[in-house]
Amino acid sequence: MIFAVVDIAGKQEKVTEGMVLNVPSLSEEEGAKVVFDNVLLLSKNDDTTIGSPYVSGSSVEAKVIGNGKDDKVEVFKMKHRKRYRIKQGHRQGHTKIEITKIK
Repeated sequence: MIFAVVDIAGKQEKVTEGMVLNVPSLSEEEGAKVVFDNVLLLSKNDDTTIGSPYVSGSSVEAKVIGNGKDDKVEVFKMKHRKRYRIKQGHRQGHTKIEITKIK
């Protein structure tokens, strides 16, 4: 089994080929091909390579499936006995990708 630990938009993800995952927003359009060169660890069967900080010559290719937003998170601020109440909402953007190849 081949897997890799990749730095995608500041987050470390353990990926395998064919895996579909949500990552922080990327500026790519739907259907575009993306290459991630920041591979921190690469494992093929029992052979594991750990980068310092990255594994040279390795990369992960992915295809953008779509862009979207997560569920709303409500933020409520209140000061006790001061009539100060603020309610806000936030929806974090994400990009759905499919891992196509680990080199």
